[in-house]
Amino acid sequence: EVQLVESGGGLVQPGGSLRLSCVASGFPFRYVSMSWVRQAPGKGLECVSVITSDGNDTYYSASVKGRFTVSRDNPKNTLYLQLNSLKAEDTAMYYCAKGNFRYGDAASMERSRAGSAWWGQGTQVTVSS
Repeated sequence: EVQLVESGGGLVQPGGSLRLSCVASGFPFRYVSMSWVRQAPGKGLECVSVITSDGNDTYYSASVKGRFTVSRDNPKNTLYLQLNSLKAEDTAMYYCAKGNFRYGDAASMERSRAGSAWWGQGTQVTVSS
């Protein structure tokens, strides 16, 4: 059974940090690219980061570049996202997803997510003082 389970979200003050984790099972994690996608309240899905299967190449959206760092531990089947210098506008549900969603628009990502086992259930990040 394919599973992606995120954790690590929470309430943090502006300027603070969090580390999100996503544990994968049921598929060959080490051979696939992975994405972090977020959805802010009232907004569409936004791909914020992608990492290739070997971890050698990464992508960040302009909104998070320089503040977020994606990594993976293939022997542990785990994907990470380090969130630093958090801002109120980073408040969102964060999802990990199998595949490269760098070029996906919000509508296509929503169609991909609907009922899909290749997306986790999400972890909430709230940035507020």
